[in-house]
Amino acid sequence: MYNQLISNKLKLAVVGLGYVGLPLALEFAKKMSVIGFDINERNLKMLRNSQDPSEELGPETFENRNIIFTSDPEELKKASFYIVAVPTPIDKYNTPDLKPLLSATLSVAKVLKKGDYVIYESTVYPGCTEEECVPLLESVSGLKFIEDFKVGYSPERINPGDAEHSLQKTIKIVSGCDDESLDIIAKVYETVVEAGVHRAPGMKVAEAAKIIENTQRDVNIALMNELSILFNRMGINTYDVINAAATKWNFVAYTPGLVGGHCIGVDPYYMVHKASELKYHPQMIASGRFVNDSMGGYIAKQTVKRMLAGNQSTTNQTGIQSPSKSRVLIMGVTYKENVSDIRNSKVADIVYELLSYRTEVDVIDPKADPAYVDHEYGIKMVDKPTGKYNAIIMAVPHKEFRSMTQDDFKALLVPHGLVVDIRGVFRNIIKDLDYWSL
Repeated sequence: MYNQLISNKLKLAVVGLGYVGLPLALEFAKKMSVIGFDINERNLKMLRNSQDPSEELGPETFENRNIIFTSDPEELKKASFYIVAVPTPIDKYNTPDLKPLLSATLSVAKVLKKGDYVIYESTVYPGCTEEECVPLLESVSGLKFIEDFKVGYSPERINPGDAEHSLQKTIKIVSGCDDESLDIIAKVYETVVEAGVHRAPGMKVAEAAKIIENTQRDVNIALMNELSILFNRMGINTYDVINAAATKWNFVAYTPGLVGGHCIGVDPYYMVHKASELKYHPQMIASGRFVNDSMGGYIAKQTVKRMLAGNQSTTNQTGIQSPSKSRVLIMGVTYKENVSDIRNSKVADIVYELLSYRTEVDVIDPKADPAYVDHEYGIKMVDKPTGKYNAIIMAVPHKEFRSMTQDDFKALLVPHGLVVDIRGVFRNIIKDLDYWSL
């Protein structure tokens, strides 16, 4: 299989051309004949014009690549080595939504041939590949697992907006359904991953490794978020505490903040789901999720309290400050800085909470697509700030925002206006304004 792929006698297909699948497909296309398969015709049109819909990769990344972009199952049929890299989100009940994964598996199952390989990169709970995907591959194709086709799992480690930890430079975990498949899968990935691969002893181990990478971060950030709530009540700046503690050699400087996106804010729920099947309640994982999911509402409430306390709002006839007569500017709506991805953005929670007080909210973001934000969250962005605001919430410190000075904030605020700096980026810059950070 490996030699035939390298010699272009067989084709490799990547199913799902998002932030994970596209860089993988383009990298393989340097060495092999690749079929890039996706069902989104708008994105396919952009890809054929050397445009990355996620805006992560430049046009030069598409040059001299042996790849076609298609939604045609007949083209998909020509491949022998399939890599599935579709999203695995959660639904409104925080339960794993496997529909995209199973739909992609069905597409592969319909064209699966004897001797083919299917590798999954989508994040799933331990056991999902063998329990959900393999039976579907068998039933639709009529082929036998291991005997007729091989399956592997290699969790994605793409970090959007991070050029340092690219696909090529990050060790890749690989696993297979037997020793033969593990060897071939490892060799295939070694052709594009300069940092090398780690051969996991089984697919469940590889699946679990992916889950705990992000669950560990989620729990640690939840700890810092909880501490920031306590420090706020004590009148202590959390970042000052972190800087002091970080002088010890074994302290890990996690910071508080919003935890959204498609990994840290989602993956722990896959483990919670699996734990419930095993009749176990994972208290630490669930508690961490509760704390982090609550932070958007907490930040909004703190903003309202500080506006009420600081004479920023317009007073009503009783002399009590009214948040319903206040204006708040939220800067940034993507799930993290310097990316256009808005999936599972917790900034939306801040907006909804402020709107519940009838506060007027303007949202700006140079990275986000306003139409997509409106469709996904029902939030209508503005092109630029208008008038004066009672508070500014620096929610996502994109590079376009980081050059702001104290005077820039003053120009947007009413006298004695409030700056809420979630990430603490401007804590050493803003001295003369009412300022608060986690």
